[in-house]
Amino acid sequence: MLRCQQLTKTYLSGGRSLTVLKDITFQLEPGGFLAIVGPSGSGKTTLLGLLAGLDRPSSGEVHLDGADLNALDEDARARLRGEKVGFVFQSFQLVPTLTATENVQVPLELRGERIDGRAGELLSRVGLAGRGHHYPAQLSGGEQQRVALARAFANRPRILFADEPTGNLDARTGHMIVELMSELNRDLGTTLVLVTHDVDLAARAHRTIRLADGVVVHDTAA
Repeated sequence: MLRCQQLTKTYLSGGRSLTVLKDITFQLEPGGFLAIVGPSGSGKTTLLGLLAGLDRPSSGEVHLDGADLNALDEDARARLRGEKVGFVFQSFQLVPTLTATENVQVPLELRGERIDGRAGELLSRVGLAGRGHHYPAQLSGGEQQRVALARAFANRPRILFADEPTGNLDARTGHMIVELMSELNRDLGTTLVLVTHDVDLAARAHRTIRLADGVVVHDTAA
């Protein structure tokens, strides 16, 4: 489902070259659940962006569901993300002027699909059956993240990328999000790749890759 080979990312900073990631190589099978962990500044979020095709590497390759991301232009990568990828962010990233139901419907509308009752079904699945008409400001942080999770699954993604999905939540609510993500991975077979500092969430993953100073220092599959 996901394969990267000698993935390296370098930035220019103050006239000097700064290597954020160096020679990252691994592959993940369909239906896998990978947690990327490590201290702040280790390159976790940069790696997630490269794997999702949101950024290009300085060198190396990323193959997502058989597609070589380096060989695709920006429009083609955007289409690939729209067809096969879901995202969940720490800050929820909901549209404040749309209701919970309308937020979940956005990926379907962008793809020109019939909406029907899928948004309601997904909100029910994450425990928000009666909250679809509420706006983000009327929802708690945990409820907003559940809306974001429902939205991420609206287009039936082959793979879901999550960046600190429990980072803005209290322990109890974060545990609920962990349970939901594990359930969706198990029931729908969606491949999960997430960056997290959450020990409980990382423990649920089938595999853990630990980064330090931009390199892999531990891989539970190795």
